Amino acid sequence: MAAEPLSRQEIDARLRELSGWSTDGDRITRTYALAGHPQAAALVVHVAQLQEELNHHADLLLSYDKLTVTVNTHSVGGKVTDLDLELARRLEAIAPAHGAR
Repeated sequence: MAAEPLSRQEIDARLRELSGWSTDGDRITRTYALAGHPQAAALVVHVAQLQEELNHHADLLLSYDKLTVTVNTHSVGGKVTDLDLELARRLEAIAPAHGAR
């Protein structure tokens, strides 16, 4: 995927397709709630695998029963690109298997 910054309008339109995701300055973010720490940690491991597949890495904040994911593309000055939205889309696909809401 080409790493080109997306316009705010395009980001907002595409985030409407991704439940729970929002913008935070020049980043997109979402917090997942899970049943407990083991489930949250398991989701972190699965996210790490996705990030390696895409060679695109988000900031992950793990707390007891929550995982906050924040992502932007550093190579284009910290703006949101297709890579960020693809990672978010893939996260949405795997999160329910971990009981994330």
